[in-house]
Amino acid sequence: MTSNNSWARMSPYFLSILRIVAAFLFMCHGTDKLFHLPEGPFTLISSAKLFTLAPGLAGILEVGGGFLLLIGLFSRPVAFILSGEMAFAYFMAHFPANHIFPYLNGGDSAVLFCFVFLYLSAAGPGPWSVDRALRRA
Repeated sequence: MTSNNSWARMSPYFLSILRIVAAFLFMCHGTDKLFHLPEGPFTLISSAKLFTLAPGLAGILEVGGGFLLLIGLFSRPVAFILSGEMAFAYFMAHFPANHIFPYLNGGDSAVLFCFVFLYLSAAGPGPWSVDRALRRA
């Protein structure tokens, strides 16, 4: 029984770790779209398309929203917006290619980000966040 209590006590910290890791990975997609760093699948897209829906607006949401989520500032609304962005991205870019299997249409990461962010919008940022620090102050 003691080990179950230990895991239960650690749960809020794992929530913070989930938020931080997911936000960092999400930011990598945005920095690739906007700045071609790190070099990845979007590096061939011209940065002249900055204010187009893809990659411009998506990149801005991924870098800006990802950073806010990484530090845990405005976590719930930001996570909700990012979840919506990923749902939109999935249905606009991936779903038409294969309606049943996200793995086959390249949308598995969009689906996973969508549901992780939706969970974070409900669960909150966890104890290691700016939101928590501001609430205490």
